[in-house]
Amino acid sequence: MGNRYASGKIAIAECDRCGQQFRLKQLKTEIIKQRKYELLVCPECWDPDQPQLMLGTFPVDDPQALRNPRRDTTYVTSGVNSVGNLSGGSRDIQWGWNPVGGSSLNDAGLTPNYLVATTFVGTVTVS
Repeated sequence: MGNRYASGKIAIAECDRCGQQFRLKQLKTEIIKQRKYELLVCPECWDPDQPQLMLGTFPVDDPQALRNPRRDTTYVTSGVNSVGNLSGGSRDIQWGWNPVGGSSLNDAGLTPNYLVATTFVGTVTVS
C-alpha cells in the first residue's frame, strides 16, 4: 500500500496572507493562542505565537510569606564592624543629613551614627 499523498517537492501554493506564490514546503501553519489554523503563510508573513496572548493559561504563584520564619539572631551576635564599633548585624543602618552623619541629641543612644563625610577639591584645566 502506497502513500495517499504526492510528495509535493515542486508543488506551488499561495500564501493566505499576502497572496504570493511559494513552494508548498516553504509555507508555515499559522498558530494563534496555541491553536493551529488552516492558514498557510510564507516566512515573511509568519508571526510566532505571542506569549502575551497566553496570559491566564498557566497558573502563576508568587508567594511572599515564608512558611516557618525565624527571628533575626544576627542583631546581637554579629560582632564588630570595620571601624571597631559594635555592629548592628543585618539592621546596621547609617543615616544622616545636614550635617552629614549628624543625628539629633535625643536619638544618639537609639541610633549610633558612625558616618564620616570626606571630600576633596580637584583641579580643572580648560584648553
